[in-house]
Formats: sequence, C-alpha cells, structure tokens
Amino acid sequence: MSVPTVRRRRLGGKLRALRAEFTLEEIAEKSGGLFNVSKLSRIEGAKTAAKPADVNALLDLYGSLGRPVDEDFRAALIELTREGAKRGWWQSYRAVLSPVYEDLISLEDEATSFRTWQMGLIPGLLQTGDYAREFMTRIGMSDAIEERIDALVEVRLARQAVLTRREDPMTLWAIIGEEALHTRCGEGVMRDQLARLLAMARRPNVTLQVLPSGAGPHVGQMGSYSVLGFEGHPDLDVVHVESLTSALYVEDAEQVDVYGQAFEQLRAAALSVELSAERIAKIRNEHDHDH
Repeated sequence: MSVPTVRRRRLGGKLRALRAEFTLEEIAEKSGGLFNVSKLSRIEGAKTAAKPADVNALLDLYGSLGRPVDEDFRAALIELTREGAKRGWWQSYRAVLSPVYEDLISLEDEATSFRTWQMGLIPGLLQTGDYAREFMTRIGMSDAIEERIDALVEVRLARQAVLTRREDPMTLWAIIGEEALHTRCGEGVMRDQLARLLAMARRPNVTLQVLPSGAGPHVGQMGSYSVLGFEGHPDLDVVHVESLTSALYVEDAEQVDVYGQAFEQLRAAALSVELSAERIAKIRNEHDHDH
C-alpha cells in the first residue's frame, strides 16, 4: 500500500462535500481543462493520491462557485494531502503490518488528541513490552502472528513516542475498564504494567480514568474504540474500532460525533482522575501480594 487509504478517503470525502450539488461533469467543465471526470472521480473515491496543487485548484474553484473554504481548513486539507506521501518510521516494518494497522500508526503520528475506551485491555499507547508480548501471543490466533511477535512489540513501543516527543506531544485521554487491571499475566507483568500506567498518568498530556466493574449498564459495553482528533478541525476526526480479525474506521462526521458523545458518557461514569490513580495503585498492591 503506497499511501494510507484512510487519509485518501478523508480527503476525498471533504472534497466531495464541497462539490455539493454540482456534478463531476459540471466541475470538469468549469475547471477549464484542469480536471476531467475520471481524475475527479479517482480523487474523491480515494483511488489515487491527490497533489497539493490539485487540491488548491479545486478549493479555488469551489470558492468561486459559492463554496468558500477558510484558510485554516485549506491548510488542513493540504497537510492531509502531503501527509499521504510522507514516509514514516513504521514503513520499515511494512512486512509485518497490515494496511489498516499502518493507517492507524500514520494517523497517530499526526493526530493532536487521542481518546480511547478500552473494555478489557490496557491501551496500546500505554502498554509495556512484556504486557504487549503476552497479549499478542495469546490473541494472535495464528502461527503467522507468533513469527512476527518481536517486530510487532517493537512497533507497539515505537508508537508510544507520540506521547513523549518534545514538540507537540499528543494529548491522550484513556478510560479503562477495571476488569482489564485484574488480568492475570506472567510473573510481574501486570505489576509492572500498572506501575507504567501510574507513571504515564503523571504526564501533563495524559489523562487516565478507570470505569469501575461495579458500574451499571453503559454504552462502553458495546465495545472498545478510539477517536483520533486533529486540532481545530473536528470534521477531520476519525474513529478506530478493532475486533479479533479486523479493524475499521468510522469517518462520517455524524457517526464520529456519536462516538464522541459516548466517550463523554463514559468519562462521566468513570472514577475521577485522582480516584482512578488510587484504584490502580490498590490493584497493583494486590498483584504484589499475589507474587
């Protein structure tokens, strides 16, 4: 995969929305030969990578047709276009990464915020290497995964640099189901993992809450998910939902908003930041006693 497809889809969707009531044929005609129907269709349908010059030309054209775009949004769309062609550190691991996972890593690299609800697992961005290895081994479900474990653990840990980079570290808000904190792993694995959570929670860009196991019915029981945000442009937000055998991206703005509202409900139902830290420390002590 030469370009992360989710980025192409996001760009194509925004350009399609700007085209609004005009047909592809009408836009091709009004472009004065800059675009033909086939090229416009490939860009909007995420079948080809757009060039920044093409996006600028389209935005100028839509502006002249009564669909103006403010400079901030224009800059965001151009950045979206350029990021699609950028080579990142993760591409050296392409042999072990699925296209969807590569998409996630590339989006994390440029996202400014990450809100995640995890019902039964510690979020990947907060995992220790030993915890990641144990879970990948247990849920890999195939010999092919086991053969790639070392590289996949390296990738999992490398992803976490978005939280500690010196320039504009990502803001992470994680809500974790309490059941995930009681998981029985190998010797010392969970104890070290919980210590890692407490350490990361002290960072100014990390907020951590625990949803207690005694909570009543809640929307999070429908499944885990993450919302990647891009500062100043909520219409570019995207939701990542992962299952045992696949993952998908929710990109429609109205559907993304539903996930955002659900996260607010989970945030309100969870323990406060202070009480969450106390709960994690208490469970860590229990793991100490078990060993």
